[in-house]
Amino acid sequence: MELPEDELAFLADLVKASRQKPHHVAWVDRDGTARFTTLSQAEVVRLNKIAGGLRISKVEALRQAAHVPVKKPAPAVQPGA
Repeated sequence: MELPEDELAFLADLVKASRQKPHHVAWVDRDGTARFTTLSQAEVVRLNKIAGGLRISKVEALRQAAHVPVKKPAPAVQPGA
């Protein structure tokens, strides 16, 4: 397969992730909507570390994270404008 290195790495990561057992976390969003999030092994390890540091559950960490405002990307500056 002849592709640029970054595309090969991306495809390899997809294959690796698909071979791992997914972790499912059911939680309730800030508006009361039931959510079901599927995490990779790396993501669940990171979430566990964050939640453990805060001394809360994964579910509570996701619920609290739903209240964090999403940063909007800065508008692209067009040349000559």
